[in-house]
Amino acid sequence: MAEVVPKTPGVSSQDAAQRKSIFDKFRRWGYLAATLDPLGFFSPPPHPELEGPGELDSEARRIYCQTIGADFMHVADSERRKWIIQRMEIPPGAKPDRERILDRLIRAELFEQTLQARFVGTKRYSIEGLAVLIPLLDRIVEASSASGVEQLVLAMSHRGRLNAMVHMVGRPPAEIFADFEDVDPRSVLGGGDVKYHVGATGEYRTPGGRSVDIHLVSNPSHLEAVDPVAMGRARSKQARIGQPGRQHVLPVTIHGDAAFAGQGIWAETLNMGDLSAYAVGGTIHIIANNLIGFTTPPREFQSSLFASDLGKRQSVPIFHVNGEDPDAVVRVGEIAADYRTRFASDVVIDLIGFRRHGHSEVDDPTITQPLLYARIKDHPPLWQIYARKTGFNPAANLVQIRKEFQDAFDTATKVTQHPVHHQLPAYWEPYERGCYDAKYEVDTGVDSTQLGVVTAALTRYPEGFSVHPKVKKLLEQRSEMGRGARPVDFGMAEALAFGTLLLEGIPVRLSGQDTRRGTFNQRHAALIDSQSEAQYVPLEHLAPDQAQVEIYDSPLSEASVLGFEYGYSRDYPEALVAWEAQFGDFSNGAQVIIDQFISAAEDKWDLPSGVVLLLPHGYEGQGPEHSSARMERFLQLAAEDNLQICQPSTAAQYFHLLRRQALRRWRKPLIVFTPKSMLRRPESISPLADFSRERFFNVVPEREIEPARRIVVCTGKIGHELRTERKRRGDADTAIVFIDQLYPFPESELAAEFARHSQAREIVWVQEEPANMGALFYVLPRIRDIAGDLPLRSVKRSASASPATGSPKAHELEQRALLSLAFATAGS
Repeated sequence: MAEVVPKTPGVSSQDAAQRKSIFDKFRRWGYLAATLDPLGFFSPPPHPELEGPGELDSEARRIYCQTIGADFMHVADSERRKWIIQRMEIPPGAKPDRERILDRLIRAELFEQTLQARFVGTKRYSIEGLAVLIPLLDRIVEASSASGVEQLVLAMSHRGRLNAMVHMVGRPPAEIFADFEDVDPRSVLGGGDVKYHVGATGEYRTPGGRSVDIHLVSNPSHLEAVDPVAMGRARSKQARIGQPGRQHVLPVTIHGDAAFAGQGIWAETLNMGDLSAYAVGGTIHIIANNLIGFTTPPREFQSSLFASDLGKRQSVPIFHVNGEDPDAVVRVGEIAADYRTRFASDVVIDLIGFRRHGHSEVDDPTITQPLLYARIKDHPPLWQIYARKTGFNPAANLVQIRKEFQDAFDTATKVTQHPVHHQLPAYWEPYERGCYDAKYEVDTGVDSTQLGVVTAALTRYPEGFSVHPKVKKLLEQRSEMGRGARPVDFGMAEALAFGTLLLEGIPVRLSGQDTRRGTFNQRHAALIDSQSEAQYVPLEHLAPDQAQVEIYDSPLSEASVLGFEYGYSRDYPEALVAWEAQFGDFSNGAQVIIDQFISAAEDKWDLPSGVVLLLPHGYEGQGPEHSSARMERFLQLAAEDNLQICQPSTAAQYFHLLRRQALRRWRKPLIVFTPKSMLRRPESISPLADFSRERFFNVVPEREIEPARRIVVCTGKIGHELRTERKRRGDADTAIVFIDQLYPFPESELAAEFARHSQAREIVWVQEEPANMGALFYVLPRIRDIAGDLPLRSVKRSASASPATGSPKAHELEQRALLSLAFATAGS
């Protein structure tokens, strides 16, 4: 590395080499000897390479071993290392605004003390011990706004959240106090969330007079689950702006030390930072490091010296800083902001302080950490320490700020409704949430001429482009499908849905593991030149004025990728945004995102989303891990019209379902149990004419037999197998009805279908899944309500601890038994 420390004239080359050698040691290891813990408990062991005496050692130690520990020599890019060296070794030009820093510290701590005095024994997750987080955020926003940032997406867990709402997002303190008063509980019966989970939006005015919109992302107690959601939100906001979006939208995430070191979704999210499908131009990560978990000390929740060491997985610089040196903290904030601007890279700030109270204010921390909390008990607030250091007399400030909070408290006692801390952006105005209404329905059919236009573009590629022979054959077949010369399969139906939406100005984004080709070789969204491996995406070349399409292969992650796409959908309601699991079972790995955000966000936080989950589902004899998308779990989560849960039985149904999701102004997450063998099963393909009909059928009626003496009701692949079995038996008495939308349950449509078969003597529910899985528990009481006095029985696999057998032969035996029992006479 080139020497960047200013050279003294007349210094020999030997002295210069010695100087470089000494400084390089401190650049690499100096952070290990820095004074980082305000309470003095955290004392890293001495490093042998830093033990030498002399003036140069003292100079290097002054730079690298004080209250800032710069950990950056693992960064692979030499230009980035040189940049950090210059910022560390050349004194900053401007002095910190100490009067402003003191004001921020006083406000942060007095806010917490007001809450403590007024609401004794109530959880608030105080920032005391790390009150310097507020001046740090203040400096990050100021420095970033000077570089063009206009919006900041802020993600954080509980600690300090209420403080950040007031002092960064700009929500009035009276709103927060009113939350503690818990006014009008009837207004949130069965919904809402605790005050330290909800999000907030506001405008922040920097000292320089610039305005920055701040979006504090709602977050549950799954502390790091918000990380990919915030990244997805930032990416979608950037996409709305266009090319300069990454310069204008900054994501900042605040982590706890135990969560940063321990939660896997954070590691998954960090990996996404430099991937083209998910990059946001760098995220500033702040570890609000209390050096303690709930009651767990660092030595028991992290195996490395620093909680931040996970950041070394990638070329991400880490700045450790003592939380009781506010000047150093704001300097690090400025360096981090400038680094992100300069290199479009993540950067980590390890802000080390302590936690003045227990994990929450109802805990007694002296039970588990008596020595630590004996020292904390007598430790003065940071604003007092800083006032003494800087020589400011804060008396007037204290009086004014105390009065402001008292006035805010008086206002809060008069509030009669729960405050709303966030406002949906203007681009949500055309869209609806809440319960379903039939008025939201729209026609989704497309005429054959337009389908032909899309088909021509989908099957076209550049001259000289070497397409693999198998893919070339597929394109030829798709060309025939789009002209009506061959029935349309699921892969082509999806491509037609995407293509027609793009031509109608609706963006499409899809990501997942091996999604571009498709796990089952069904999509081929990107054509690969067999000679050069160059890629061509036909959906990107439909028309000059088409909407944007993004189809990406994701990293081998479920939770972070689904969280990202959910976040993206939150700020791009116009787009069709989807995540595809490689197999439906793999959604297990994203269960926190599904439970805490997708199914519950509207009820908890009044935050809608139209994200789509594509989950391959179907019993094909492939064993326990590749059969079930766990339909029962989604149905158990369904209430208050919070989800749409569908299993399209034909290619045309899939086409209309995707278009309905994008064209209907009702925005709800859509869970789609997509097929595997049905991708090519002859019974599930559709004539081109079906793509021009009006809309998706929630219930697919029986078309061949009327009236029937037995009505078999089912969903998905088993229905086609039942129809094949019916034909083999020559059965003319059994109607087979598909429920393609399980939730909201299509009661009226199913009742109408039952009425068509008034001579039926029994109804049979048939499913592939075991009795304790699938839709059985959900549909049976609903069918019984519609069926009235008609006998109702069910056919299914026996209840099982595992979703499916691992034996293909056993699977075939079970499947034949299901089909036989479905046609057996009741009581036989």
